[in-house]
Amino acid sequence: MIKAIAIDDEPLALKVIEHFSRQTGSIELEKTFTNTAEALRHLKKFPVDLLFLDIQMPGKNGIDFYRQLDTDIMVIFTTAYSEYAVEGFNVNAVDYLLKPFSFERFLTAIDKASKEIRARHATGEQNHLLIRADYKLHRIEFDDITLIEGLDDYIRIHLKEKSTITTRLSMKNILEKLPQNTFLRVHRSYIVPLRKIKTIYNKTIQIDDFVIPIGETYKEEISKFL
Repeated sequence: MIKAIAIDDEPLALKVIEHFSRQTGSIELEKTFTNTAEALRHLKKFPVDLLFLDIQMPGKNGIDFYRQLDTDIMVIFTTAYSEYAVEGFNVNAVDYLLKPFSFERFLTAIDKASKEIRARHATGEQNHLLIRADYKLHRIEFDDITLIEGLDDYIRIHLKEKSTITTRLSMKNILEKLPQNTFLRVHRSYIVPLRKIKTIYNKTIQIDDFVIPIGETYKEEISKFL
């Protein structure tokens, strides 16, 4: 079962999601909320797999609310305004439901969420990342990562002999997805694979053609590994 909550300032919209969720048999809708502050307090105590989240609400915009979350929760945005679709996908949404949506369209969104959960919990040795970017779910092998660069609200993953992948994710969140014994944050804007370091010289690290500064606050941690 996929554990979920729904947030919408319209009680009728929440009732529709409740009804559809019961019909699927695969969604455990634990609670519904009409404001983001209560939802945030709930999430801090009771993590879930999925959010149904309205975009246009009084107070905090739904997209802004999702961006502030530290945990990597999947989100399906629900709204009556089609102009928010692109912005919704820019924050790696699983899907975007335009109100009023049918049960069949709801099922399509749930199927996408189910596939992503299965991919995240794939059996076998974890030697890869699953990152949503450019409207796709990318499988990135750890061995292919040259370095990870932080760009404000985004990260850029530089890959060996492949195109870079840019996605909206914090450095903290991406670091939690990486094996701690092989990847290290060396600067507020850089995470590197330890085994690909060529040289360390004059407060910089060289990996392939990249010369990366070492942040003052990360020097001690780097010395433990090297």
